[in-house]
Amino acid sequence: MNKTGTLSRKLAALPQYLRYMSGRFRDEVQELGRLSVLLDIMEHELLNTYFQPILHLRSGETLGHEALNRPPASPQFPSTEHFYDFAGRTDQMFRFEQYCRRMSLSRYVERLPEAEAGNGELLFVNVQPGVLYDPRYKSGETVAYLKELGLAPERIVFELTERQAVQDYIRFEKVLSHYREQGFRIAVDDAGSGYNSLKTLVYLKPEFIKLDKSLIRGIHTSREQQELLGLVREYADRSSTRVIAEGIETAPELHFLQMAGVEYGQGYALGRPAHRPERGAFPSHVLQYPVKGGWKHVSSDR
Repeated sequence: MNKTGTLSRKLAALPQYLRYMSGRFRDEVQELGRLSVLLDIMEHELLNTYFQPILHLRSGETLGHEALNRPPASPQFPSTEHFYDFAGRTDQMFRFEQYCRRMSLSRYVERLPEAEAGNGELLFVNVQPGVLYDPRYKSGETVAYLKELGLAPERIVFELTERQAVQDYIRFEKVLSHYREQGFRIAVDDAGSGYNSLKTLVYLKPEFIKLDKSLIRGIHTSREQQELLGLVREYADRSSTRVIAEGIETAPELHFLQMAGVEYGQGYALGRPAHRPERGAFPSHVLQYPVKGGWKHVSSDR
């Protein structure tokens, strides 16, 4: 009787087990498909590279560009975020990071207008923090490649995303000191997005703080966002760090940030990502004129 009951329970559970195995097999096939796409992109250099300008919010001059690498459209990756999330989970992350860096640097030099090659503008290159102290990373490799390209390390800013958590801040600070000695500068991306923001800023002491677009969106109407901006600016002033507001999409956002004294900005209102490193500009319907203590802006319709 017991054996019969045990067998009956096993048979009853069999359909559920088969569904589980079928789902697991389907997931593994999908993962293999995504991995195949990732490897194909690296093998055939299929990433699309764009450059978005970063502007000085008083003068309108272009400080530099951020290199943005985007995968081609595919059923395996419905968005760029899905693609990078997957790449970060694989054992190909180190190789992929090297590939992205080389594409960013080489395409910047190839596409930069000859007249602007020596203007000293900066190139912001996204870097996963863990890659910088990966044992497979060879010291001086990036410097040697820059020498081949005729690009000085002083023009390169490593942009570290806060969404990639730093586990050992003391060790990582030493790694960054090594890169700074070679001439590179450091930016912390996504500041204000809630990923160990204060700890990251205190330990890493970046030359640039890039404010997350979630903090900038609609900031001209949000007292809470304005107060947080004030705290970041106070820290930046005390530590000689420059602030870059990301995701500026409207004239009111731009106007508020200018009046608040934010030094640099990036976003569709200032310049969209482009195939070549192009200079940004203030929106055409906004005029500016100097006033005591800063700049004042009025609509061109007035």
